[in-house]
Amino acid sequence: MELSEPWELQVKSARLINSAARGLARLADTRMRELGLRIGQLPVFVALKGGARLSQRDLARIAGVEQPSMAALLARMERDGLVRREPDPTDGRSSLVSLTAVAMENMRPARAILAQGNQEALQGFSAEEIDRFVEMLERVVANLDAAAPEKKN
Repeated sequence: MELSEPWELQVKSARLINSAARGLARLADTRMRELGLRIGQLPVFVALKGGARLSQRDLARIAGVEQPSMAALLARMERDGLVRREPDPTDGRSSLVSLTAVAMENMRPARAILAQGNQEALQGFSAEEIDRFVEMLERVVANLDAAAPEKKN
């Protein structure tokens, strides 16, 4: 897109991407509540899938949030029986977080909810259009990653 285009056209793609992301998140969050899950918990689920055990610091870095935000999220997830904390054998001041059996049981239905939302969002698109759309979004993400200043956590 040329910089000489009107401002409204320059920001339209960003506004639409934001709207689509928020719509997908809202839909998934509403549906996942039936499982006792929230969309904001997904980065923790993804990071800990397969039995991983990570520190709060590592989870905050992976999720791209500040430590106090991750601490609050983990406290709620622990209260709801989704994660457990165990002392870190290599660092007595830290603990390792892992998913509980309850959380693991909810992974398959949560994935189905996310897949259903994606399918609904892409309804009417051909397989080729979806492939092209994904390629373009990957380029957008790569461009943003390249343009963003590095974060230090």
